[in-house]
Amino acid sequence: MLGLDIIRNTRVYQEAYAEGEQKAKLETVPRLLKMELTVEQVAEALNLDIEVVQQAVPKQP
Repeated sequence: MLGLDIIRNTRVYQEAYAEGEQKAKLETVPRLLKMELTVEQVAEALNLDIEVVQQAVPKQP
């Protein structure tokens, strides 16, 4: 598994991994809000800034 360790240490891999983590967190925001958590609670649970959570809130038509 030496090859995989080398790949995991690359900047490109690290950036892609971080982007994937952020995307997953943002996709979770609406579900947590439906469970009646506050924006502040969601931000704390997902370790995100409140502003980021507010931007991820789906717009109501």
